[in-house]
Amino acid sequence: MLAIGLTGGIGCGKSTVAERFAELGVSIIDTDQIAHQLTSAGQPALAAIANQFGTDFLLPDGNLNRPLMRHTIFASPEAKKALEAILHPLIRAEVRRRIALAQSPYVIVAVPLLLESGAYREIVQRVLVVDCSEAQQVERVMARNGLDEAEVRAIMAHQLSRQERLRQADDIIDNYRNHASLGPQVEQLHQRYLTLANAQG
Repeated sequence: MLAIGLTGGIGCGKSTVAERFAELGVSIIDTDQIAHQLTSAGQPALAAIANQFGTDFLLPDGNLNRPLMRHTIFASPEAKKALEAILHPLIRAEVRRRIALAQSPYVIVAVPLLLESGAYREIVQRVLVVDCSEAQQVERVMARNGLDEAEVRAIMAHQLSRQERLRQADDIIDNYRNHASLGPQVEQLHQRYLTLANAQG
């Protein structure tokens, strides 16, 4: 099964691009969505998180206290590594399971920190980067999340530079303009990926 890793900096439009591929019948495997499911009430990952971080990190309804966890891992690289050590192997196992079950000719695996983690290189065959200018990233995230510019730039500082992302990309979607420009680019890549999938299969 041909697996394409979809990534890009915060605010670049990864979700919108994933939706366009989904409209073409492509299976989308979203690691953020999987992480969210793994940290819902009753999931085994939560017991490991509570054991590592303390029960303050669980809400009365049994769900993860996401604001507290976000604040903690943002403030402490050690806490971030500890959380990743719990979640990442579980996420990767679920990604592999979903790839095996996928019915489309190829799959898109959406991983925000695909290039930063390096852990998906043995799962995906190609890397598709959604690109826009840093100024657009800041503007979009401020509008979407209600953050100020300093907060957005702090998040961006934890990600690879735009230049490094583009250097490591096999394919690039340019999201500088409006969403209408995405359709033709996605369609062109879809045809390329179908050809590659047929050659591989």
